[in-house]
Amino acid sequence: MNTFGNYFFEGGFGLERETLRIGKNGRLAQTPHPFDDPHLQRDFCENQLEIITGVNNSVKNAIAELAEWDLTARKKLAESSEHLHIYSNPPNFLDASEIPVAHSGMEMSKFNYRKQLEQKYGKHMMLYSGIHFNFSLSENYLSEIKDIGQEFGQFKDSVYFRLMKQIFRHSWLIVLLTAASPIYDRSFVEAGSSGRAFSGYGSMRNSEFGYWNQFIPTLDYSDIESFTDSIQGYIDDGFLLSPAELYLPVRLKPKGTYSLDALKNGIDHIELRMFDLNPLSDVGIFSEDAEFAHLLMLYLLHLPDFDFTAKLQEKAVYDHKAAAKYMPAQHYIDKAKAIITEMKQFFDGYVYAEKVLEYQRRKLIENQRYCVKIYERSWEPCANYSVQV
Repeated sequence: MNTFGNYFFEGGFGLERETLRIGKNGRLAQTPHPFDDPHLQRDFCENQLEIITGVNNSVKNAIAELAEWDLTARKKLAESSEHLHIYSNPPNFLDASEIPVAHSGMEMSKFNYRKQLEQKYGKHMMLYSGIHFNFSLSENYLSEIKDIGQEFGQFKDSVYFRLMKQIFRHSWLIVLLTAASPIYDRSFVEAGSSGRAFSGYGSMRNSEFGYWNQFIPTLDYSDIESFTDSIQGYIDDGFLLSPAELYLPVRLKPKGTYSLDALKNGIDHIELRMFDLNPLSDVGIFSEDAEFAHLLMLYLLHLPDFDFTAKLQEKAVYDHKAAAKYMPAQHYIDKAKAIITEMKQFFDGYVYAEKVLEYQRRKLIENQRYCVKIYERSWEPCANYSVQV
């Protein structure tokens, strides 16, 4: 049995959930954002709500807070006969005119930035909704494992930097286990159409048709200075509008407002951006999946560091998209089982970890991934209608 010290499992946990507002006609709501609370913000479009929790001391508490804000939002929306669409793919809509870029109560610079995104990617892609899982390691734990004489800030940055490389390389595993959006409405790819269709993917937003840049960014992972400089290089060359446009599944975050200068001054936490909204859960995510992401990061921290070359970065993106298929290649299933087995050995003796890992293993051995359950429960005869974008 491994012993991990007093603070290994501790940390800070937060969730951000994007959700579209639906009007009483069953279409995208065309009303202004109705909330005035920092926990209930608008996202890209005026009818896309983002629920943002605070920092909690456990996954359980983060999900409990998400549930509280979800209930608050639903009660307010019910007053105008609106509700929330707990599904990553959007509902039926006529055309782009029903996707108003968020504007009310916003700084003009943010509005202009979103208009630039509209011109670059189109509005449709911005309708994808998902959950971002934010995690910070316990500073007591970091102090416990830091060598005497090491500067704490530099050591902390190096740990997060190493973790980011590992989780990016393994992001496909989370996609494989949490994909939950195999069905979409045909209006998403063909204006004026309607009716459910099967995409061929377990998760459209994580697939090749998902939320990605128009190129594969390859960054310099030598250190935080080189990393931020390589992002700035894409901005200077006109490939990115800002650091926020870097659409990768993992992001390092500073404390406060996200900027490259703030990131250079210290990493505060890591953000995992690949979770689908899960319609099988009342709040869009099961605790077992967020707990698994936490355990995976702790496990990956103990793997050897490596040189994250451009070739490996491109492969990580390829694997991420490949794992988003409804029927991913068998070697991804086999590799996922092997990693879960290794994690069971790593966390041997910790009952809570054993339960979480067994929950994930059963998805694979019983072919009960969420996307399969959703397909089987919601499907009516309109199969074999694949995405054509």
